[in-house]
Amino acid sequence: MDEPLVDASSSPAVRFGRELHRSRRARGWSQVGLSKRMGYSNTLVSYVERAKRPPTRNFAVKADEVFESGGAFFELWRRYAKASLLEGFPEYADAEARCRRLRSFGLTVVTGLFQVPEYAQALAYAAVERGAIRAAEAEERVDFLASRQSLLDRKSPPLIHAVLDESCLVRPVGGYAVMFKQLDRIAELASRPNVTIQVAPFHLGEHLPFTMPVTLLDLPDGSVVGYAESHARGHLERTRERVVAWEREYDQLVVEALPKAASLALIHKARKELAP
Repeated sequence: MDEPLVDASSSPAVRFGRELHRSRRARGWSQVGLSKRMGYSNTLVSYVERAKRPPTRNFAVKADEVFESGGAFFELWRRYAKASLLEGFPEYADAEARCRRLRSFGLTVVTGLFQVPEYAQALAYAAVERGAIRAAEAEERVDFLASRQSLLDRKSPPLIHAVLDESCLVRPVGGYAVMFKQLDRIAELASRPNVTIQVAPFHLGEHLPFTMPVTLLDLPDGSVVGYAESHARGHLERTRERVVAWEREYDQLVVEALPKAASLALIHKARKELAP
């Protein structure tokens, strides 16, 4: 039995639910009929239509498949997922998806693009335990990261250069089993022709040029933008003078960090030394 939509403000979740409702009614399907086609319960379909439950990435993909909508529901889900992200991050994610080259410095935790699902989940749900975000937001952050990571495997992926602080290799996020998998993932990515990974060892000490994670993106129009985060928000930097300064510091970081072979050896050493 159909339930009426709640007349709420036009949030991304509400827009997703209204489009699902509209598409279903246009086909003449009941909520039960749609639920059978999608492989979900009719209760969940009802909740999503009324924005009582957030759509997940898999739900959006299945909706596109059932309605043959060419990715429309996935795009609506992306808008919903972005709404739960750190302030300033959605704008960065749009630029990241278009970049030709990506240079990043990871501090404390592994760079997001390189995270395995279990590692990302451990970070997200730790934030839930601290009361920083809700469980639904954690789920959407993990799903959104998975969608971002698709750029690593697209037909023409960007050139990627990442410097990871040594702390990223030895902090056991998610426990030892997760770290084994995470370090294996980093080593696998390092073997790709478009990916270069270096490690900034602890002995750099005060000579480490950055005190926070930083990313530089080369965009198709030839411009370069930078992105950095504080605890509360992210910031996409377009000011040429500031970006040039970041590029200069990143070049210095590359010189000071371990070479590729030595970096890979340190990654393997960190994996070998993992012990419960």
